Order: sequence, then structure tokens, then C-alpha cells
Amino acid sequence: MRAADVVVLTLVAPYGERLPSWVPGAHIDVLLPSGRQRQYSLNGDPADRGTYRIAVRHLPDGGGGSDEIHRDVAVGDRLRVRGPRNAFGYIDAPHYVFVAGGIGITPLLPMVADAERRGIDWRLVYLGRSRATMPFLDELSAHRGGRLEIRPDDEFGVADLDLILTDVPRGTAIYVCGPPPLMAAALNTDAAHEPTVSVHTERFSPLPVQHGRPFRIRLRRSGHTVDVAADESALAAIGRVLPDVAYSCRQGFCGTCAVAVHAGAVDHRDRRLSPAERETTMLTCVSRAAGDSLELDL
Repeated sequence: MRAADVVVLTLVAPYGERLPSWVPGAHIDVLLPSGRQRQYSLNGDPADRGTYRIAVRHLPDGGGGSDEIHRDVAVGDRLRVRGPRNAFGYIDAPHYVFVAGGIGITPLLPMVADAERRGIDWRLVYLGRSRATMPFLDELSAHRGGRLEIRPDDEFGVADLDLILTDVPRGTAIYVCGPPPLMAAALNTDAAHEPTVSVHTERFSPLPVQHGRPFRIRLRRSGHTVDVAADESALAAIGRVLPDVAYSCRQGFCGTCAVAVHAGAVDHRDRRLSPAERETTMLTCVSRAAGDSLELDL
């Protein structure tokens, strides 16, 4: 069963060549004809090197990417992609608990399949407004090796994550993907504070700026000067004057937005650059000026 507002795309290389390998939790960047860039989780079989599968929920009030895909993309069209990349690392564990909210099921599908294939104890709690809004129910019903709990709100009420995650076994890896409030709630459960339990979440939206201060950026090559507010990223500010500036994850791990720093001290907040690279480079999606200004090679 696939939800009416979800389209599933199967992507192949133009000339049938093998695609780059990936592991559960990976995503690709899709570069749309309009210039928009969007990230979508790979939800097929990592052993299939001939295809990538993604699913896109139509969000009428989103940033336009899903609307473009649902309206304009057809069988046979060509799309540019980057990746795969992985910010949702699938670790080895003796037990897994997967919690999905709506379209957040997509990165968890390969994890469930892998845990079942390896004979590892797993449990999936799948949440949504109603069964009609929850894609891949038919695919999930084929899994027999773990515990599958389908909990639509219109049948069970709003889920209590503390109750769902009560008494998880020692060493459990908990993977949560769905709306931001769901992931925030998971990180605030009692289970998340158990020392032997790990909680993993995935988000494709920018992280909120913490403890930010306003600063100014001079862009040497283009000649622009932009002011960065305390609650916005350098990347967002640069995008106002250079809308085609390269970026991808917006969370400081992929390195796409790396830029050379000509002047100014940097407050590095990324998870990518080495100490040596930080001497000359910053990731504009998360890092900021340590002082009042920076001069960048843009």
C-alpha cells in the first residue's frame, strides 16, 4: 500500500552502469530542473547496484521541491543526483527499535530488512495520521523476523514515546525518523538517557542556530557584503546575494558548502573538516564568525 500523496521513483544510470554502493540510512541529493536541491533517503535494496529507489511525499506548503517532482517529473526524465551520503549511520547492535512517523519510514526500510536478514532482534513502531497516509504498509507486512506495530493516530490516539520505549533491552540502538517534534520527543524519553542505549535521528532541515551572534561577511570575488543575523546561517545570508551557491546537507557533515577563508576567525561547528582544513576553510551551513566579520572566497 502506498499513500496517495507519495510518489515512488526508481532511478537508474543513463547507460545501465553500476551505481555507487550505499548502506542503510544513506540519502542522495536530487538536483531538480528548477535548480532546487532536495535530499531523499534511499529505501530500496543496497545489494541492487542497478537502481536507487526514493519516495517523495507531496507537501503543498513546503519549499516547492515535492510539488515539482509530483507535477513535472515523468518516466524517462533525467535527474542529476549527488551521493550517496550517510548522516544516519546504521550501527551494529544486539537489538534495534525503529520508530517511523509517516514518510520517515523510508530510511528505516533497509535497516529493518538488514536486521531481519541477519537474524537480529528488531521492533518497528510505525506512526501516522491514518493508514491511508502511511506508505509501504504492504512491503512491511512481508517481514516476519521482528515485531511490527502499526499505530495510526485515528485508531490508537497520539503515541506516547516514553511508553513505547519503556524497558528497551540493554545495548539497543533506537532509530527515529519523522516530523521534527517526533524526533525531539524521542531524544527526551527516559530511554534516551540510558547509558547502554543509543538514539539516532535524521533530519534534512537546517539545524537551528545555537548561541549565535550577528556578523558581517565580505565576499571577495563577487564584491558583495552581507549581514548574518544571530539566528541565521552564513549559508542562508550568502544565498540572498548568490542564490546558486553550492550546498547540500545544511548540517555540517557533507562538505559541499566549504569555502576558503581570507580573513577573520571562524567558530567551527561542522563535523567534517580536519584541524588542518579548519585553518583555511569553513562550512558556511553551520560555522560562523568568532568575531565581527569574515572575508570569504566567493
